[in-house]
Amino acid sequence: MDQGREVFTVDLLERYATKGRGVITCMAAGNDVIVIGTSKGWIIRHDFGVGDSNDIDLSAGRPGEQSIHRVFVDPGGSHCIATVVGSGGADTFYTHAKWTKPRVLSRLKGLVVNAVAWNRQQITEASTREVILGTENGQLYEIAVDEKDKREKYIKPLFELAELPEAIMGLQMETAIMSNGSRYYVMAVTPTRLYSFTGIGTLETVFASYLNRAVHFMELPGEIPNSDLHFFIKQRRAIHFAWLSGAGIYHGSLNFGAQHSSPNGDQNFVENKALLDYAKLSNGAEVVKPSSMAVSEFHFLLLIGNKVKVVNRISEQIIEELQFDQVSDSSSRGIIGLCSDATAGLFYAYDQNSIFQVSVNDEGRDMWKVYLDMKEYAAALANSRDPLQRDQVYLVQAEAAFSSRDFLRAASFYAKINYILSFEEITLKFISVNEQDALRTFLLRKLDNLSKNDKCQITMISTWATELYLDKINRLLLEDDSALVNRNSEYQSIIKEFRAFLSDCKDVLDEVTTMRLLESYGRVEELVYFASLKEQHEIVIHYYIQQGEAKKALEVLRKPAVPIDLQYKFAPDLITLDAYETVEFWMASNNLNPRKLIPAMMRYSSEPHAKNETHEVIKYLEFCVHHLHNEDPGIHNLLLSLYAKQEDDSSLLRFLQCKFGKGQENGPDFFYDPKYALRLCLKEKRMRACVHIYSMMSMHEEAVALALQIDPELAMAEADKVEDDEDLRKKLWLMVAKHVIEQEKGTKRENIRKAIAFLKETDGLLKIEDILPFFPDFALIDDFKEAICSSLDDYNKQIEQLKQEMNDATHGADNIRNDISALAQRYVVIDRDEDCGVCRRKILAIGGDYRMASGYTAVGSMAPFYVFPCGHAFHSHCLIAHVTRCTNESQAEYILDLQKQLTLLGSEVRRESNGSLTNEAISSVSPVDKLRSQLDDAVASECPFCGELMIREISLPFIMPEEAQQVALWEIKPQNLGNQRSFSLPV
Repeated sequence: MDQGREVFTVDLLERYATKGRGVITCMAAGNDVIVIGTSKGWIIRHDFGVGDSNDIDLSAGRPGEQSIHRVFVDPGGSHCIATVVGSGGADTFYTHAKWTKPRVLSRLKGLVVNAVAWNRQQITEASTREVILGTENGQLYEIAVDEKDKREKYIKPLFELAELPEAIMGLQMETAIMSNGSRYYVMAVTPTRLYSFTGIGTLETVFASYLNRAVHFMELPGEIPNSDLHFFIKQRRAIHFAWLSGAGIYHGSLNFGAQHSSPNGDQNFVENKALLDYAKLSNGAEVVKPSSMAVSEFHFLLLIGNKVKVVNRISEQIIEELQFDQVSDSSSRGIIGLCSDATAGLFYAYDQNSIFQVSVNDEGRDMWKVYLDMKEYAAALANSRDPLQRDQVYLVQAEAAFSSRDFLRAASFYAKINYILSFEEITLKFISVNEQDALRTFLLRKLDNLSKNDKCQITMISTWATELYLDKINRLLLEDDSALVNRNSEYQSIIKEFRAFLSDCKDVLDEVTTMRLLESYGRVEELVYFASLKEQHEIVIHYYIQQGEAKKALEVLRKPAVPIDLQYKFAPDLITLDAYETVEFWMASNNLNPRKLIPAMMRYSSEPHAKNETHEVIKYLEFCVHHLHNEDPGIHNLLLSLYAKQEDDSSLLRFLQCKFGKGQENGPDFFYDPKYALRLCLKEKRMRACVHIYSMMSMHEEAVALALQIDPELAMAEADKVEDDEDLRKKLWLMVAKHVIEQEKGTKRENIRKAIAFLKETDGLLKIEDILPFFPDFALIDDFKEAICSSLDDYNKQIEQLKQEMNDATHGADNIRNDISALAQRYVVIDRDEDCGVCRRKILAIGGDYRMASGYTAVGSMAPFYVFPCGHAFHSHCLIAHVTRCTNESQAEYILDLQKQLTLLGSEVRRESNGSLTNEAISSVSPVDKLRSQLDDAVASECPFCGELMIREISLPFIMPEEAQQVALWEIKPQNLGNQRSFSLPV
């Protein structure tokens, strides 16, 4: 302990605390409230929280001298219980902080109360809840008092010590709320025993259960001035206890979370039990037992004689002796006793007249050192306040492990030290003893303890650890030849550990340096592993290809982060290594450009393959052409070249006949180069393919000529493909005919029959006279008699057919002329009440209201009119006006122009004849008739109600633009309604 700093300090709190009411006999404290009992039967309450005090006389009305035997205060300072002893016997009183008069507990008449246990968890200012009282004759009572009732609610006897009826000297109670009720744990001490009671329910049921079972107790016989029991309370919970017994201070921890069953079935919550022997406090002198005790978190305050010694509970060493400033009149007895205020965290000592306050000054500040001296390192760390203290704990552990040659454990502790030893000092320790494994462990633990901001240190330490790993791996290989095949060997274990290290440190290790280290040590697999972690995919793929593991290389290429260029770069090697897997990978990828794979495919295609082997490149090219609809000429040319090299030309012919651009608008039929295809097919002697290419290039003569060398049937098919050029088609068939005639080797008559049969296949395109020049000059005409006669018959039939067509045409022309002549005489009967379709006036009305249409001659006094076959009739001027209005602008202008010309010519005629029209004048005015005919065609070519004009009127608006003014007249405008009156109509 650091003796320069005092943990406990003593101050005089009150010199004359009894106010002349006798001397102090007992004292209790709680929540800054002190209650003292005097020798004259008074209790004096000092409330330091509000600075107030009051006196209560408990001896009033009692004969003889009275003295306060014990006084008790709850942790809140509100409730007080005191026992008065005098010549008239003993009485126990209860008083509240708000009361001026105490209340005697009449059922406890004659009983001396030595101890009280408060229910700290449930007590309130208004109610004590359940309280346990311990008496001089070994009895336990339960009482409860509510402040508002001014009297006790009940007093129940709980238990009585029957086996050894000793006085109850100390009581403590702890409660906990469980799911099935309240659990109580009660400790009671007598001069020689410590009893434990526990159970769930009420206090009454808990103690009643001990009528049928033994009570758990600890017996420590021995003389003691005053047996005492204390709980140390932290946050309203009991943490540990101490019993001032005749044999020593029996103490331990209280863990109410654990449940340890005792032999008799009770739950025992006491842990870490220990007994502090009083001999340790005497330093070889005569043993003097304490007369009073108080308990702090780490210390015992023991009143031994006239001194208070502070003993560390853990180390059991005296750390301080408290000195009290006493007056001469109280020195006869000295300090009488100690008490504690758990709520305020204070301790008090008192003599006959004075009260002293003992304050605690951070009593746990040096506990780390106490635990460290005792080698309780976990507790020492838990009580360390700063990094330097923790470093000292780690250093002691590390040096202890290092001394015992447990270097790996020492490395773990050294790695936690940050201040008192440098990194270099620690590493030199391990280097000096040649402990590479411990050094590596130290570096790894140091990495765990460094912060992310120490980037340089992390990188350097990680690199050093990498080299130590590699050195360890090499040493293991040298020591054990079977390490590579033995899966359970240390070598395999260190390899796994090293790979995990690389995975953890991949972001802090320098990439170039690490790869050089791995390469220099020959660790190719770890190099590939690290490259994979750092996404150096090229190195990984190259390694797998060297190992012949195409599938693993392809798995790397499948990763989304791998650049697509690597797929093109390694394509030649991969397809050579495993063509099937590579092509399947290509077909599964949707972002490849097949053109960039052509070098790899050509390299694969140049190698020899078995006849029955599936050509993987052809499979991929077909996938590109038919499924991906690739239009690259290079792809099509390569596929065509591979087809051409196959023994069977069926695939080649199917490819040439396929129309790849058929699905596109104006798409081409092929994407390969036809000239290249022709050269290739000629080179590979694929003549049928050459015929197709010639035909596709519109080189039909060459196609037929080549086809004749292969198969005349093929030549015929090629000749028949020409449809739009009759001369060329005939020429091609003549070539076929010539070849057929020249190739026939049978008898002359048989050859002629075959030639005649061939003529029938041409569907009349070739005649016998066309093929006669192909026969030899010495052929007899008799051999062709039948064919020539057949040809002449055909010509005769054609002549007869032409004659019939001419007669039919002449007859049709005569019918048309007759119809034209009859048309001029056609008439229509009109009802006298027929109305004009436009003006709705009578068509046959006679009167001066109808003006004559310009250029028309009236019949009598009737206006000219039109009658249509459908039955509709119109005045001429009405029809002209209607058609002009409804037709398009250009047609309307044409009609008006004809009408104007007709009007002008009609005026001239009238002027020349002086108003009278003769037959000569009418017959001489041919331009007028011509204009009138044109006007009739323009206006009356169809009925305006039944023809296209009516259909076009559907799109016309109801209101024409020129009628806008008329529309405005119909517009409803709002008027001023201000002057109008409103009338309410009765309902």
